[in-house]
Amino acid sequence: MDIIRHQIELLAPARDLACGIAAINHGADAVYIGADKFGARKMAGNSIKDIASLIQHAHLFNSRVYVAINTLLFDHELEEAEQLIWDIYNIGVDAIIIQDMGILQMNLPPIALHASTQTDNRTPEKVMFLEEAGFQQVVLARELSLTQIKTIRNKTSLPLEFFVHGALCVSYSGRCFMSHVSSGRSANRGECSQPCRLPYSLETIQGDTLANNQHLLSLKDLNLSDKLEALIDAGISSFKIEGRLKDVSYVKNVTAYYRKTLDNIIKNNPVLSKSSSGQIQSGFIPSPEKTFSRGFSTYFLDGRQKGIWSMHTPKSLGEKIGKVVKVDKDHFQIQTSTKINNGDGLCFFNRHMQLEGLKADVVEGNKIYSSGLRSLFSGATIYRNYDHAFNKELENTPFERKIAVKLYFSDTGTGIKCILEDEDGLTSSVDTEIIKEPALKPEKAVDRIRTQLLKWGNSPFMVDLIKIDLQQPLFIPVSVINGLRRDLAEKHISLRETSYQRYDYQITKTFHSYPEQLDTTESNVVNQLARQFYEQHGLKNIVAGMETNAKTPANTRVMTTKHCIRYATERCPQENPDAVADDLIMKSGKNSYRLKFDCKKCEMQVFVNDSISFATKEKQGI
Repeated sequence: MDIIRHQIELLAPARDLACGIAAINHGADAVYIGADKFGARKMAGNSIKDIASLIQHAHLFNSRVYVAINTLLFDHELEEAEQLIWDIYNIGVDAIIIQDMGILQMNLPPIALHASTQTDNRTPEKVMFLEEAGFQQVVLARELSLTQIKTIRNKTSLPLEFFVHGALCVSYSGRCFMSHVSSGRSANRGECSQPCRLPYSLETIQGDTLANNQHLLSLKDLNLSDKLEALIDAGISSFKIEGRLKDVSYVKNVTAYYRKTLDNIIKNNPVLSKSSSGQIQSGFIPSPEKTFSRGFSTYFLDGRQKGIWSMHTPKSLGEKIGKVVKVDKDHFQIQTSTKINNGDGLCFFNRHMQLEGLKADVVEGNKIYSSGLRSLFSGATIYRNYDHAFNKELENTPFERKIAVKLYFSDTGTGIKCILEDEDGLTSSVDTEIIKEPALKPEKAVDRIRTQLLKWGNSPFMVDLIKIDLQQPLFIPVSVINGLRRDLAEKHISLRETSYQRYDYQITKTFHSYPEQLDTTESNVVNQLARQFYEQHGLKNIVAGMETNAKTPANTRVMTTKHCIRYATERCPQENPDAVADDLIMKSGKNSYRLKFDCKKCEMQVFVNDSISFATKEKQGI
């Protein structure tokens, strides 16, 4: 009896076409990318033409392309968004990732919908609602534990997607309005100004200063590469790498690393399979520590733990490589087992715990010559956030994805024929007429045929097996064999492109009950179609979303997060019996926020202290 295999998806980000191609070539089963509008990363938009080119390349390997249309839409944008969805459907996009439920009220093509993490998918009830509404995949909230994921898995049959690597939003996704209230740039509209990465002061209600110039909301980056098997067991099938603003080096390195890790898991578990085709021909050893990171954590996957924050800096630290043992005028000595190269970018925390950078101009053993050493001191920990040699290798080393094929070469009544069968069972054949001349050196003639049939160059194919079946060895000119091979490659590429099967799904109206209330400005309802959707699903007293107002009143909640500043600063009453369970005040420039703590839910809530006004009417087009 055949084993029913469980397909695993590695989902990589693409800022642009180059990043998307790199993601596919380095092993992504799927890529997510933004169109020219309505994506949650406004600075990572792409033309229809570029997305079409990415689709053509991806589908050759049975990889998929998802387009993020995951911002909230104002009424005047609905028609344009609907047309965009039709446009990307017509070029072959596999699914769209959305936040705004008004999209479900549109006249949509039969395109699969994925629920963005911006829809705040934390509970079984929410995921069950989305499944019944017609979504084909759900991106779960990053804050979930393995136990919570298993609970959701037991309540739904939908494919579940989970972030496994990259930058973390400190707020529950879709529930952060700090950027909106402080700058008028809404995270729900793709314009987040990242106030979570700013330095803040922390005070008691009485005005006592607890911390100064600390990045109180800044988190380390996520790295769940050691947790992939546990996530598979919990029910995750799509493993998502964050990074639609990251460069091509990041995409190459991190995608290749997770491809290698997942392949090792799949190899040892006969129930699992990857969800695309092709084998990766590695040219370098991937290492996530060598591209942008603020240090790593597993966040809340195994429950609350220390060290998920990066309060001293929001910048990239990279890999810890050693300690300074001596500082001289123009160089310092380091104790390390790591090879440091000329041109490496290094950094350290000075005595005031401020991050400073320096460049390794010349390296002589454990001596590093560099300028700007005034703040460096003996005992400082040195990090490397730019590995010059690694990045050169990453840039210059070919890294290809190849589809395995078997070749069957034989003669016909009037010539020769070659049949190609690929790893997915697709076959193509090409034949040509020749004058049959018996080979004077039979063994050499057959070796020549085999040698030429192995030369597939820049094509997406690599040969696993060649079978040559001739009635007698023939002299066949090399040009004839090469022409046959080129024609076969062109024909089979065309076959793979036309044989790709996209999954289409037509949304229909549903009327089941929405599991939450939308009676505050955190509703994320900013257009009439969204309002209709929620009313259709039983809600009344729907309050318009915060982005529709030009003023945020005092005491408005602008963030809910699992990150707890009291816990991070040793003031958690559950951890420290002497801690005072009062609210705290957090300030940055003119902005002041009150921090409240729901210990029963183990959550922190952020409220604006004073009303804030800004010009949003132009942004809304009203």
